[in-house]
Amino acid sequence: MLAASIDWVTISALATAGGTLVLGVATFASVRSANRAARAAEQSLLVGLRPVLMPSRLQDAPEKIGFVDDHWVKVPGGHGAAQVTDGVIYLAIALRNAGNGLAVLHGWRFSPGRIVVVTERPDPAVFRPLTRDLYVPAGDTGFWQGAFRDPSEPGFAEARDAITSSRPVTVDLLYGDHHGGQRVISRFTLMPREDGPWLATVSHHWNLDRADPR
Repeated sequence: MLAASIDWVTISALATAGGTLVLGVATFASVRSANRAARAAEQSLLVGLRPVLMPSRLQDAPEKIGFVDDHWVKVPGGHGAAQVTDGVIYLAIALRNAGNGLAVLHGWRFSPGRIVVVTERPDPAVFRPLTRDLYVPAGDTGFWQGAFRDPSEPGFAEARDAITSSRPVTVDLLYGDHHGGQRVISRFTLMPREDGPWLATVSHHWNLDRADPR
């Protein structure tokens, strides 16, 4: 009788342990599944907020852009502006947001000449901040604008010489979603044309807060 009682206790303990193990495995599987679902939902949300800036289309309406000193430029769809006056260089690009989220522009960097070879991702720390909040709605058009206002600052002479001699110039734009994340640097080139407006193209996009797609 004593042996039989010990056997039942052992069997009961093993059954309890087995049930606990099964419950633990089920809980682990459920947590993993929930984590995957949460990550998928997060990625779907981020995609819905993600901006991607391109030059606007040639058939898009022109952008009339005003600067703080009441200088105005009119930029046709798919084009940009690069103008030199006494002591000031005015720059602008007509943009279209091909992404799903609002694009909030953060800064810009100018380089004389056309950069054909893909270089390392530019350092966001060297970008010039905007003095005006600029946004481009998802699936809609907008613009970027910038200016050099101090002839003694680094880069002014190079920019002036490139524009006045009608050479291509490069503008890198830094922007992100309206939460401040998913930052991107897009490289635009302005190509001079004899009839006035500068043709705008985009050649590369760098992701700062997530892996690049290639």
